Amino acid sequence: MKHLFWVIGFWFVGQTHAQNYQETWTGFFSFVSIKDVAQSDDRIYVASENAVYSFDIWSGDIETLTTINGLSGESITEIHYSPSYGLLLIGHDNGLIELLIDGSDQVVQVVDILEKPSIPPNIKKINHFYEFGTQLYIATDYGISVFNLSALEFGDTYYIGDLGTTMSITQTTILEPYIYASSAQTGIKRALLEGPDLINFNSWESVVQGGVLGVQTLNDAVYFARTNQRVLRLAPEPAQVMADFGSDPIVDFRVHLNVLTITTEQRIHTYGGDFSPLQTIDLSSDIDDQWTVGLGYADVVYGGTNERGLFRKTTDNTMLEAIVPQGPIRNDPFAIDATPGLLWVGFGDVTVSFNPYPLSYKGLSRYQDQEWLNIPATELLGASDIVNVKINPKNPEEVFCSSFQFGLLKITNGVPEILYNESNSPLAPPLDNPAAGLRIYGADFDRDNNMWFVQTKAEEGLVRLSPSGQMGRIDLTDIINPEDELALTDVQVSREGYVFFGSAQNGLIGFNPNNGSFNRITEGAGNGNLPSTDVRTLAFDTSNRLWIGTREGLRVLYNVTGFFQSGNAAQAQSIIILEDGVAQELLFQQSVTDIEVDGSNNKWIATASSGVFYLSSNGQETLLRFTKDNSPLPSNNVQDIAIDDSTGRVYFATTKGLVAYEGTATEGRDDLAGAYAFPNPVRPDFKGSVTIDGLSSGATVKITDVTGNLVHEATSQGGSVLWDTSAFGRYKVASGVYFVLITAQDAIETKVLKIMIVR
Repeated sequence: MKHLFWVIGFWFVGQTHAQNYQETWTGFFSFVSIKDVAQSDDRIYVASENAVYSFDIWSGDIETLTTINGLSGESITEIHYSPSYGLLLIGHDNGLIELLIDGSDQVVQVVDILEKPSIPPNIKKINHFYEFGTQLYIATDYGISVFNLSALEFGDTYYIGDLGTTMSITQTTILEPYIYASSAQTGIKRALLEGPDLINFNSWESVVQGGVLGVQTLNDAVYFARTNQRVLRLAPEPAQVMADFGSDPIVDFRVHLNVLTITTEQRIHTYGGDFSPLQTIDLSSDIDDQWTVGLGYADVVYGGTNERGLFRKTTDNTMLEAIVPQGPIRNDPFAIDATPGLLWVGFGDVTVSFNPYPLSYKGLSRYQDQEWLNIPATELLGASDIVNVKINPKNPEEVFCSSFQFGLLKITNGVPEILYNESNSPLAPPLDNPAAGLRIYGADFDRDNNMWFVQTKAEEGLVRLSPSGQMGRIDLTDIINPEDELALTDVQVSREGYVFFGSAQNGLIGFNPNNGSFNRITEGAGNGNLPSTDVRTLAFDTSNRLWIGTREGLRVLYNVTGFFQSGNAAQAQSIIILEDGVAQELLFQQSVTDIEVDGSNNKWIATASSGVFYLSSNGQETLLRFTKDNSPLPSNNVQDIAIDDSTGRVYFATTKGLVAYEGTATEGRDDLAGAYAFPNPVRPDFKGSVTIDGLSSGATVKITDVTGNLVHEATSQGGSVLWDTSAFGRYKVASGVYFVLITAQDAIETKVLKIMIVR
């Protein structure tokens, strides 16, 4: 690799190191929608929506590069590999450029275009990279920027529209003495590469009119692709039509290693230096998809698709070979649920006002034993817009998925079994508005394993599904007008069996199955004190307190039993915290999308615009705060959270991908037989806290040195406690062996562990 010392030894203004989070986070991105492809000597680099993977040509190994490794998570539009400088460049639709150095896992972010205030944010998209000598010509939606690969700094910017205005450039190329630039709106312009003033728009002359998708140099000729699917040779003159692809749209146009690859939606065509045909690659008849990008050289062609990842085709193999990392079926998870060792992911698509149209059919994904099972939409028995996923806690092989248009989908052992709808169940669309369909949303199981769920716009909108499959419907008209309600949302069942569910316009509704009574609270003092009637999420903690997330803030209902007592006006309470000495309402006016309670009774709270908050059990302390800027979250819009209580792993479904934080709060165990401490030994380079895991809830943990001096004491809220290796927070303990004395809550069972600390 050449010139690496330049990269390591000197950084310029506009570049920042991105943090690597591999020790504490895991990414679960989809890599099936391919945006671009590049090649080094031994690797193929593949860009998906907001992540990259590489394929070793010789070994077949696949490595991924995501927000966990420091990528931004922004939408990728173009990638380029520079063999001369050993650099992979990744361009985004917001103008950000990221660099990855050969042999390094450090991502460098170049933010000059992203942060340039004189360029409107909607025209900063990176369309193409073209390398010539030490210069990288960057085609963007505003013009052409020049980046010096040797010095890693920007040079001139060319605004070549009329009178020096911005103009969207699709590609650039050079055939000396000219540099060419193509535009989908205005054709092709060229200028003398060594001309006196390329910054001056008058130095650029129009040589082709009309829309042009791309311009490339092959041997000593310049070719361009028109928006009417024709490919022409521009130079040497006179211009000549070389190919016409008719009704098959051209989607990619590039030259690599003296091979021109023209990709249409249906075929990939490669041509030699004199435009002689080499190969034509079709998608297999059993692959219902379209090509998005192609890269051909020698006897091999790589092709990317919209939904199936990357394929490879060689001249001695008649079959297409799929090359794609494991992952979920899509990169926009909406609903997730987890149980020990198992995660289900649904991909709904309703607006913030719960409009499912246009209907979207997106499939489902299951993650188990480090393997992904992806169920395409065609196998969901007609269900669309999956907005909620619920695993049966007593039978994890049974999963229920809510379709916000077509009913309730039951999956058994990974196979869709039945779609409950008007043809096979008591469910029915509204009589006065059948087009509304069967809008099913939240669901939860009670202690008898009945599943309670809600149907929007139905008079009998609260439904109970028994373990035997019997369905009973409960009329809501005495408490709300269901037909006017936009959506009934989340459902949670208390330990007493009370059923609570949210609504978009009618606040929080509670149902007591013991006597059939309802109650409801809404916004404002005296009416229930909710910050909004739009209740999005609910969660019971281990103290049986109901946490309520609305579109405009957070509330807690401390007296669940009193909610149904006559003459008692139930009131939800805000949580008041001190911030810089000033009393403030926690999560004031934040749009809360989900609340989950972990094994320590702490609260994970997702928001629509501010990332994730991790709160203490009473909400008074913010233990962690994750945003796109300080974590691998690819977006601050977090749709859902799920926790694997056996490991403490916390999954976050964002609008741009699925990631997981390797948490430590686990669910309490039945006994202390599996108690252990990690890491153990604690080595000098370890900076975190030691986790004592496998505890029963309420266990007392005392840590002493070898002489019996107590250095730490804690009581487990769930299945684990943390020790920061200090003596009650005063100072770090010295090297040596420390004893962990564990006593169960009933004081009958005990266990002793040893921890070795090396400073």
